[in-house]
Amino acid sequence: MDEDLSHHALEGLERLCTEPSTDGRAITSGAIAPGIVTAPAFPGIERIEAQFAGNAFEPHRHDTYALGVTIKGVQTFSYRGERRFSLPGQVIVLHPDEEHDGGAGTDHGLQYRMLYLEPSLLFDCLEAARIGLPFVDQPVFNDPVLAGTLLAALGELDRELDELFVDDFVSRVADGLARHAGAPPRPLGSIAWQRARLARDYLEAHATRPVTSGELEAVTGLDRFQLARHFRAAFATSPHRYLLMRRLQQARAMIGAGEALAEAAFATGFADQSHFNRHFKKAYGMTPGQWAGLRREGVRQDFPQGRSAWR
Repeated sequence: MDEDLSHHALEGLERLCTEPSTDGRAITSGAIAPGIVTAPAFPGIERIEAQFAGNAFEPHRHDTYALGVTIKGVQTFSYRGERRFSLPGQVIVLHPDEEHDGGAGTDHGLQYRMLYLEPSLLFDCLEAARIGLPFVDQPVFNDPVLAGTLLAALGELDRELDELFVDDFVSRVADGLARHAGAPPRPLGSIAWQRARLARDYLEAHATRPVTSGELEAVTGLDRFQLARHFRAAFATSPHRYLLMRRLQQARAMIGAGEALAEAAFATGFADQSHFNRHFKKAYGMTPGQWAGLRREGVRQDFPQGRSAWR
């Protein structure tokens, strides 16, 4: 990771906002056209740039950490019972399964870059210390070091992340979150790490069909209630919701590749398109059709089209 970027994040942000980027675009003043750009994906990490005016996302929740930096405008969202505001250069940290919406706080529009990090990556990083995931109570704050860490991954969305970079990146993110956690991460004691992983792998392998509690009991050797506790401690969500989000992730990738909404819904195990639309909106704050339209806007503006879809 570039040390200069970590120590001079705000200077990097200014360059990102005013100079041509390495992917051939310039982020400059003026009207903001709506669009969502996705970067090449790395297992467990997705990166986007979003720009829009008004209220773009209705209340929804992810099963990932959402970590980002506001680039231009004022970013506003409701989170944990309060209205929040983020200015250019500020860091945003949203925890898995915490409901939030999203929009531009002024008429000038909004531009931000966000990274979606699966809790399992932090879990792997913290496993040796046998501690749980850090919880940051305040979702918006100033931290040039953490902003620089995030911008090192978000500065060039046309480039792939490599494994050595990600190892260091996740370690630095864990340190940054720990600095802002309201309390030390709690020890996790004898959580069945390996069995939780077995359940996760089984859910991913069978994401497009119903999976029963009995199947997971047979795979893991835990009863359904033990598994629910261990799974949430390890991955910050329930097995049911993890399975649902994997279906939505696959469907979103199909839509991004040009598949019709109805075909994507059927292929990923949803009962019908209405069922699919309802869950998609709860997860991402907009309908599948709205998301597809924003992706098309991004492509028309010569944004690089990533190989994995935003969540």
